[in-house]
Order: sequence, then C-alpha cells, then structure tokens
Amino acid sequence: MRRQIIVSAPVSSGRGRHKQLPDAVTSYVREQIMSGNLKPGEFLRMEPIAETVGVSITPVREGLLRLSNEGFVTAVPRRGFVVAEFTRQDVRDLFWAQAQLSGELAARAAERITDVQLQQLEEVMAQCDAAVSSGNTEAIGDLGHQFHRLINLAADSDRLARLLASIVKHLPNSFYASIESHVRTVTPEHHQMLDALTAHDAQRAREITEKHIVNSADYVVQMLEERGLWKDAE
Repeated sequence: MRRQIIVSAPVSSGRGRHKQLPDAVTSYVREQIMSGNLKPGEFLRMEPIAETVGVSITPVREGLLRLSNEGFVTAVPRRGFVVAEFTRQDVRDLFWAQAQLSGELAARAAERITDVQLQQLEEVMAQCDAAVSSGNTEAIGDLGHQFHRLINLAADSDRLARLLASIVKHLPNSFYASIESHVRTVTPEHHQMLDALTAHDAQRAREITEKHIVNSADYVVQMLEERGLWKDAE
C-alpha cells in the first residue's frame, strides 16, 4: 500500500543534486497540506518554505509548479501559489486508482511469482506477525511496505509499477505506514494475499488487493478529519 520506491545510484553531479531539491520541496509542502497545517485557499510564501527545507527560491518555485500539476496548489498570476481544495472524494479517488493498478500487479504476480519470491514474502509475513505480537507499529509499517514492494517486483511490470508510484506519491509515506500499523484488517488481508499468490490464483489476488486498498480510504479520510483538514471549510 505504501508507495513503490525505486532505488537509484547515488547522485554525484550538480545537475542531479538540483533535481533532488524540488523533490524535497514537493514532499514537504504536500505533507503540510495533508497534515492540515496548510489550508485550502492559503497563499504559500516561498521564503519560509526555502528556509525550512534548506534550499533557495528556485527549487521552491519548481517544486510548487510540480504540485500545481498534481492539483495540490494553484498558480495565481502575479500573486504566487495558493493551496487548492482537496476533498474526501479526492482521497477516495486516489485509493480507487491505486487499487486498480495494484490489483493488476497482484494478478500478474500470481501468474509469475517464483518459489524464491514466495519464500521472501513468507519471511516478511512471519516478521510482521512477530511485530504485531510485540506491538511494534513502526516495524509493522515498514514490513507492510516491503510486502507490497515484493509483490510489485514479482509482477515484473516496471511501467505499471511506475504508474502506480506516480499515484501513490500524492499521499505522504507516513499515511501508508499508519494504515499498515493501525488498520486491523491489514495483516489478515496480507495473509489472504499470500495464500492467493501461493495458489497462483490471479483473480483472487486481484480481488483481495483491490479490497485491501479501497477499504483504507475511509481510514485516511478519518485521519485527515482528525487533523482538521476540512474543519475551516465546514
């Protein structure tokens, strides 16, 4: 459920370094919006963002332009950027789209997964069960992410996984970790997914995965309500 992370080689060039700076801005501002610290209609001042993230104004502007393309902020001519409206339906739409792609990846994984990959998933699930027993919520979140990542890798569909990543990034990583750690149905559904993959049952893997992700939307909506994201608007 958490986002699919593609690890690249360390960046050594100045150009690569510059490319990372707007990413840091988008992650920070997106987190502030989703945490309710920045409200819809609020204008964004570039200087405080630059100071907090530790970058110059140019990466801030580039980062905000990226967020404009994602629909999180709106560019206002001659005035800057303002936080865009983000509704409960937007949250549910993100999870619906994520569920469709994840379901397809799970179905492909069921058809292609190897014995070695199944063993890796079983090991992760064993560690996750131990973390649940000990109440280690941080480990539960990390292992849940690893579980989904292994399934996506087993699907052997890089382009589809990248499309999924482009959707998942609309919500901060902390949200996915929270889902994996606190939603009671997550661990049993992971076991069901593993059973479907072991049986190479593509349809069952798809159904469980789609349900697993769509049902998480209500939890995130509730989390955002508690953070006061829509309080002022209502």
